[in-house]
Amino acid sequence: MKIDLSGKTAIVTGSTAGIGYAIARGLAQAGATVVVNGRSPAGVESAVSRLRRELADASVRGVAADVGCIAGCAALVAAEPAADILVNNAGIYGPQDFFEIADEEWTRFFEVNVMSGVRLSRAYLPGMLQRRWGRVLFLSSESALNIPVDMIHYGFSKTANLSVSRGLAKRVAGSGVTVNAILPGPTLSDGLEAMLKEEQEASSLSMEEVAASFVMKHRPGSLIQRAARVEEVANLVVYAASPQASATTGAALRVDGGVLDSIA
Repeated sequence: MKIDLSGKTAIVTGSTAGIGYAIARGLAQAGATVVVNGRSPAGVESAVSRLRRELADASVRGVAADVGCIAGCAALVAAEPAADILVNNAGIYGPQDFFEIADEEWTRFFEVNVMSGVRLSRAYLPGMLQRRWGRVLFLSSESALNIPVDMIHYGFSKTANLSVSRGLAKRVAGSGVTVNAILPGPTLSDGLEAMLKEEQEASSLSMEEVAASFVMKHRPGSLIQRAARVEEVANLVVYAASPQASATTGAALRVDGGVLDSIA
């Protein structure tokens, strides 16, 4: 199967590092014109430069905008008024006990993890519908179904991603536009590496080995028994964004390493 996204414009929010960067790279490698997004102008410029170094023929540009707020979403849409592929990847996470999570933190998680995708989908879907082709993808998580006790606010926001994506898929039914959610499991992203760096440096193990130990401690049901690579998550996103995935919509697509103990 050869995925060709030539002539398509893809916006990937939160794509200066980690899973988002891997998604941007995968889409660019498939021929899409990719818009990199992040909050920091320096971070966006660095990611765009890196992509151009890694992929000589890549068509890539960047927009610095904080999509976790109304003004930031508006700024992104003003800079990039149209898209064929929208990947709502921007998100935040962090462990915190339920009884210590203030209202403001619940609101922050909701704004960044949920409303960014709501606002951008509302902005870009009409153009996709008019062109009778489009792909909208929400980066959810296995935590949407396996709610982590130390990150209930995060799990709640990721469950909301599933509700929005399923509802939007039904709203645009029969239009040639698909809407899906991607559910990664534990993934060796920049964030996980930073969290495990001190432990790794104090050991004789590689980062991959430390990450595998972390996964088996906190997600012992993992069937791959390691952290996924960011490229493995990106591969599923690129497929779901492709013409080949035209019959896949309204789905919660798992790339969780088998963490979720379910056959459905």
